[in-house]
Amino acid sequence: MTEKPHHALYQRFLRGLALNPHGSALRIGSETVTYRALHEQALTYAGSLGSAKVVGVFAGKTVTAYAGILAGLYAGATVVPLHPDFPASRTRHMLEHSAADALIADDAGRSALRQSLGQGFDVPVVEPDPDRALSEPRAVEASDIAYMLFTSGSTGRPKGVPITHGSTHHYFELLDARYDFTADDVFTQTFDLNFDCAMFDLFCAWGSGATVDPVPPAAYRDIPSYLSERGITVWFSTPSAISLVRRMGGLGEAAMPGLRWSFFAGEALRCQDADDWQDAAPASTLENIYGPTELTVTITAHRWDSLTSPALAVNGMVPIGAVHEGHDHVLIDEDGSETPVEGELLITGPQMASGYLDPADDQGRFVERDDRLWYRTGDRVRRLPSGELIYLGRLDSQVQVQGWRVELAEIDHALRLCEGVEDVVTVARPVDGSTELVVFYTGAVRPPTELARSLREVLPMGMLPRHFEHVSEFPLNSNRKVDRPALAEQAAELLAISARRRQG
Repeated sequence: MTEKPHHALYQRFLRGLALNPHGSALRIGSETVTYRALHEQALTYAGSLGSAKVVGVFAGKTVTAYAGILAGLYAGATVVPLHPDFPASRTRHMLEHSAADALIADDAGRSALRQSLGQGFDVPVVEPDPDRALSEPRAVEASDIAYMLFTSGSTGRPKGVPITHGSTHHYFELLDARYDFTADDVFTQTFDLNFDCAMFDLFCAWGSGATVDPVPPAAYRDIPSYLSERGITVWFSTPSAISLVRRMGGLGEAAMPGLRWSFFAGEALRCQDADDWQDAAPASTLENIYGPTELTVTITAHRWDSLTSPALAVNGMVPIGAVHEGHDHVLIDEDGSETPVEGELLITGPQMASGYLDPADDQGRFVERDDRLWYRTGDRVRRLPSGELIYLGRLDSQVQVQGWRVELAEIDHALRLCEGVEDVVTVARPVDGSTELVVFYTGAVRPPTELARSLREVLPMGMLPRHFEHVSEFPLNSNRKVDRPALAEQAAELLAISARRRQG
């Protein structure tokens, strides 16, 4: 095989292939696919793609999906992971906006194409043809786009984020230096393939000759047993999964002894959740990692220490850590001036995308500063004396209520201290020109007057919510993150009912 550029993302898989050709690259239920078999399947698909430049992979967590992602990379094309359960209009937008000229689809993807996208959809679905298989992956440049993911936009129109081979190369080289993954490891995959954290699982595992093991929803009924039966050593999920595992009784002391690494990203991580997970997985090194899609999966990391990390917390949340080597970052205040301790986080460096697929989306996010392009994260952070950062909340989570600037995370934290309350999510909704706060909480049912009384002890009167709603659990989206839009809709309904009662 001709030597390929080391910056190519697919080089990670080729490295795993060399390390462990007959080992398991992928294990889905009872089906196991070796590195050699997945490599050959990807080469067959890649050749069958012909001259396609942008390949949509329309599939769930099936062998076709993983082979399709690898095939698109082998073909030198841009890979666009798509979810069969997404609304048809959203999928159509992503396909049209990305200019996809070929599709690889599993049964669920084909069904969605027939039932949802309907007539007039002419992107071909490629069938694997062994006679057209590539003999080796095609060469790519560092500036070529490896994959494209779509993030939600403020207008409801998804924004395309192109990530280059060069950006992923820098990212995974840093991870190789930080972690000791080997061919004996087995990685979970809790994220859908159109979520950027899935790339961490795939290419950390494949770069070390390890196994990827997608976690089925039913496994959450007894995660300790699942991890033990599957020999899983590396866990990665959103922090919301911790609460789910706790409710299922899975966080007993040393309940997950086989884990070596535990990673959490996508949401703020509570110190209590980190501590409980660490108790259940005592041999595991736990890290809170942070990063928007525009900065190639994650851009900071904090290694949890039960003795020192809680003292660094703000509002009970774990620090997000230091920005990756090779990047610059600044904090700015509301007028754009640099501030030393607390402000909006801006980052520039090799992991940063150069902009959105549609340049019109760049405004307010990709900005020129000191003759360089920076990404404005929209996240407010505080710089600790150690240089690490701690996440304080989204800028848009700071709302005004009767003239008060209210940080929703502060309300959440204060209510979590109430006896019997397990977790809290506060949402803000506009009502008659003002803002109403609605608190959703899990745990024991408490009278609203009791919750309000507890909050009065720690919060100014102007910050107190008037609406408290007990739920057995928070709704989760497909990536097992708390579905805040769903809670916001529920809050609007509750406020409407409350208004009608007052009028009636």
